[in-house]
Amino acid sequence: GSAVFSSPSHKVDLNDYMQWWQYVAGANWQHPEGPNSTITGRENHPVVQVCYEDALAYATWAGKRLPTEAEWEYVARAGKTNTTYYWGNDLKPNGKWVANIFQGNFPDKNSKEDGYAATAPVKSFPANPFKLYDLDGNVWEWCNDLYRPDYYAVSSKENPKGPKDSYDPEEPAVEKHVQRGGSFICSDQYCIRYKAGSRGKGETGSAGNNLGFRCVKDAK
Repeated sequence: GSAVFSSPSHKVDLNDYMQWWQYVAGANWQHPEGPNSTITGRENHPVVQVCYEDALAYATWAGKRLPTEAEWEYVARAGKTNTTYYWGNDLKPNGKWVANIFQGNFPDKNSKEDGYAATAPVKSFPANPFKLYDLDGNVWEWCNDLYRPDYYAVSSKENPKGPKDSYDPEEPAVEKHVQRGGSFICSDQYCIRYKAGSRGKGETGSAGNNLGFRCVKDAK
């Protein structure tokens, strides 16, 4: 089983995330919302319900790897610096949504202005200048780096590979890896981590229906 986002029917206290997350027995990558759900018709959506270990195993099998956080940030920036969002400073350039995030009143009323209540098919929104899709919103993406909030204060300034150990002061005994990009439930009312430079974190064995990954490969 795994965590599934479940929109409540009424306004809730945003300090209690258990109001919109449920543990669902039988939820996995083939049944993202539980045993009664399927990926049929969603073959072009990003895979979800994969923990870090799952993502790493797949990447290794495919002859690839997971990106470092620095690599992820570099390609998300795509040459831009000091912008609010990876695509620029306007949330809706020319009045159009360019990423799949939550619109409306979080978490109970999703207005679906961008057309999607949950994941969107890959390439539903414009590519960035490096011709990459969905680095913002849609699903969080695992990075290879272990998570430490203090790492970049002491890391190499060129191509840092991530810390040697994990440390989250909120849960010191739990090993965590970095997640980037935000997801379809990120909202200005609650989670604004689709904004440029924002970081996420997750326990190595955790998954959810808003969490996926992408593979990378060294250039020859």
